[in-house]
Amino acid sequence: MMQHSDECADDPPGEDVEALPLSPKQRYAAKVLIRNWTTIPHVTHHDEADVTALEARRKDLNARAASRKRSLLAFVIAATARALRAHPRFNAVLDEDGTKLLLHKAVHMGVAIEIPDGLVVGVIRHCNRKPVDDIGDELARLSTKAREKGLTLDEMTGGTFTISSLGGIGGTGFTPIIHAPEVAILGVSSTRWTATRGQEDGIDWRLMLPLSLSYDHRVVNGADAARFTRTLAALLGDPAWLTERE
Repeated sequence: MMQHSDECADDPPGEDVEALPLSPKQRYAAKVLIRNWTTIPHVTHHDEADVTALEARRKDLNARAASRKRSLLAFVIAATARALRAHPRFNAVLDEDGTKLLLHKAVHMGVAIEIPDGLVVGVIRHCNRKPVDDIGDELARLSTKAREKGLTLDEMTGGTFTISSLGGIGGTGFTPIIHAPEVAILGVSSTRWTATRGQEDGIDWRLMLPLSLSYDHRVVNGADAARFTRTLAALLGDPAWLTERE
């Protein structure tokens, strides 16, 4: 029989425990996360994309224009905007009474940004119209402002789809929580070199990017999610679209 300790989690902190009060921003975020997690039936679909060619292209562009460093996330945002045009059901929000799915023609991409006391979501508007360089510039501006001054309400609202990236930290996958009233969110983890079967049974090393797509199962099914990540993986795998016009 298990014996309960005289000390329990509800006891006041002692000498070995430090109590860290949550900031108002953290308390508000906690309420929003609990609401989104408990009211939306989340399902997460995991996939991966071969970004070997894309990463080589990115490094080449950065080498030729040293004054403008392009992050891999900027390319992921641009590719995701294209994938959303092909799968408009993901670029949508659910209305307040949950009876209508509102499909957006413009892609306003929310991006999770880490700040000292948590996360905020900055919105890059009209990603479907912007080249990678402009997306990268706006991403850098929002990230810097979020950490130094804080974003305005206008810079944090109106998103139609969100991306959360842990690429600079690590991991092979996670379950991002949907940013209501949106119906999906893409999680991006760290790239890793993976050995695959090459020609004549040789080994071919490919740079793979893990993708984790959480979606609202009320309006999106598993087959839709798989098709979306396959479209995105195809775009990330062949960067020829970077020179194409919409």
